[in-house]
Amino acid sequence: MDQNKLRKKLLEAKAELEKRVTTIHSHARKPLDADSSEQAAQLGNVEVVSALETEAVEELANIEAAMQRLEDGSYGTCVTCGEEISEQRLTVLPESLQCVDCAELASN
Repeated sequence: MDQNKLRKKLLEAKAELEKRVTTIHSHARKPLDADSSEQAAQLGNVEVVSALETEAVEELANIEAAMQRLEDGSYGTCVTCGEEISEQRLTVLPESLQCVDCAELASN
């Protein structure tokens, strides 16, 4: 797998996630509406926005970790079984820590 392409893909995903987190933060700073029914709706959205932020921050951490693995030469090796992660899996999910088999076992 071409590491330059991979690095570019990871950097693009990182930039998109950073943009998403910045947007979430800017919306979170907006004052609540004066209308109490609008406030209720806005407060209901806080949970959703918070979950989206948490997800984006976790994805950013995964991307940073994948970039570190690229640097130290351990990228593409399953952290569970030590086998090579398939190129197909890394193409779809470049921050993968595990091969498909180990990932499936972990999710069950």
